[in-house]
Amino acid sequence: MAVTGTAVAVAVTLPGSAGADEAPRVASAAPGSTTSGTSGTAGATDAARGDGPAPGPATLASAPPEGAKGVGTDPLTDDELERAEALALTPPAAAAQRDARRNAEGGRGPQHLATELADPAPGERSGGPRRAVVRFYDYGRDELLTRTVNLDTGKVERSGAQRGVQPSAHPEELRAALRLILDSPLGKGVKEDYEDATGKELTSTDQLWFNGDVYRTYREENVPPQLAKCGEHRCVRLVTKVLNGAWIDTRGLVVDLSARTVTRVG
Repeated sequence: MAVTGTAVAVAVTLPGSAGADEAPRVASAAPGSTTSGTSGTAGATDAARGDGPAPGPATLASAPPEGAKGVGTDPLTDDELERAEALALTPPAAAAQRDARRNAEGGRGPQHLATELADPAPGERSGGPRRAVVRFYDYGRDELLTRTVNLDTGKVERSGAQRGVQPSAHPEELRAALRLILDSPLGKGVKEDYEDATGKELTSTDQLWFNGDVYRTYREENVPPQLAKCGEHRCVRLVTKVLNGAWIDTRGLVVDLSARTVTRVG
């Protein structure tokens, strides 16, 4: 921003070796202005001149390189995240059972939801083995799968399955829900709103910014019969907008990812 006008002398106290009894230094003075110091004309001249060149631009220090394995309570590294998910997907199980699991797109295998560092076991000393808790959702059985893997031994130490438990939605689930909306008759209005805002045809989820979460029936006053199983089924609601543009209201559409249906609410 350009600034015009007469410069004004500004007194600033600089940190460092200056004692508390020293007079503050003046960074700059206007042409023709006068300054006064405690030690006469020479002192005033030194104060007005200032010391040393102006500081250079600030720089950001580079982040240290990430190792293959963290230490203690360090966040899981990319290598550990990948290893934890792979280990969690290979517990002893019949091949038929593994093949029956489904992700949000209806493909083979459960849907990955989250991986996080596990707390140390009770009584375990710091610096013990690092473990990860990995969560999946199996759309084939509408089950939340939770597995704790030991990253040192490569073994699955605990495994459990729960029904009726609905943690927050993963971005891949939200994308699958948006794709179902665009493919359904109820997506016609979304496409029309997009074309009105941009003058272009909406053909891909990549053309929209989107977010959302699980649709929880106990928070709603009126739940349509088609959504009565939400909670047992995995259901989500989205908010969407044109990339760097206008909002498109999709809050009135709820997607049952388990049944792969779209329902209007409200």
